[in-house]
Amino acid sequence: MREYCGVSGLCLVSSGQAALYLILEALKVLSPRRDVVMPAYTCFSVPAAVARAGLRIRLCDVDPETFDFDHELLARTVDSETLCVVATHLFGIPADMDRITRLCADRGAFVVEDAAQAMGGRRDGKLLGTIAHAGFFSLGRGKNVTCGSGGIAVTRSAEIAGAMARVYATLQPPTSFQTLGEFLRVLALSICIRPALYWLPAGMPFLRLGETIFDPNFPIRRLSGMKAGLSRRWRRRLEVSNDTRVRSGRHFGATLRPNASRTAIPYLRFPLLMDSRDRRDRTHAALRRLGVSLMYPTPVSEIPAIRWAYDGSRFPAAQRIADTLVTLPTHEFVSEPDRQAISHCLSRQRAGMAS
Repeated sequence: MREYCGVSGLCLVSSGQAALYLILEALKVLSPRRDVVMPAYTCFSVPAAVARAGLRIRLCDVDPETFDFDHELLARTVDSETLCVVATHLFGIPADMDRITRLCADRGAFVVEDAAQAMGGRRDGKLLGTIAHAGFFSLGRGKNVTCGSGGIAVTRSAEIAGAMARVYATLQPPTSFQTLGEFLRVLALSICIRPALYWLPAGMPFLRLGETIFDPNFPIRRLSGMKAGLSRRWRRRLEVSNDTRVRSGRHFGATLRPNASRTAIPYLRFPLLMDSRDRRDRTHAALRRLGVSLMYPTPVSEIPAIRWAYDGSRFPAAQRIADTLVTLPTHEFVSEPDRQAISHCLSRQRAGMAS
């Protein structure tokens, strides 16, 4: 993995949020600043990791067309208290790393890439997750390549690598009982990932499928030997997975978003904004059996446990995305008939909207 990423520092841990936590703990040693700037619409695991590290969460609204930061707002948000900016490649869509790194260099802040949904993706030939001071990937369910759960923290900086290694040395591997639970979970998910069987894991509450959870008390462990074994041939699996995701993205783009059909993005899921929350809900209900799903239910500012910190603050683009977004499956178990059925249904809906 070090060779593939071209990095000097790499740590394998129990989840993507554990990888982000490890990076943040390392950066805390290197700077007295304590604010972490992140998109107002992102996975709740990101603010959970920031809270777990004892740092302050600062939000910046996003561009609903690119899911990247609103860069004019970002320039007004990053200041002398900013430890780092978390640049997120949401759904595998690359953030504008050149613009973000230039801004942070001018302000003396680190940049951390959230490449949890973008492993193997590139921008201008550069591997996402390895462009900034540090980055992290996820090996969780539904990711570009998975062993059920796991995370990878990477850095090119010898200074950050040393600080990460000191944090990593304090982590324990999972117990035998925890490893057995992980294996059974992976087994259940591997059986039920196909769209025709989505109803089965949906009936297993312990899998917590479709839930978006803010939990700063998440486990932080080393990656287990069992998970490492399940990751064998990861590089070939990643290539096959991303090739499929590129083709799926082009298919959906040609039908639903013409500009997207010309890109070579390995979409983790293909994002589509509807014209209203009601239309989104009806679309989801009609196509849920084929793997069409919702994403994060609210902006980060509306998470109940931390809402008090943003009283009076509004993030309208993030709210619009939370209210109207559906995402389409792109993985290798989605068949051509599945894709055709999804596209046909959505095209009919859009025709109805236009009339």
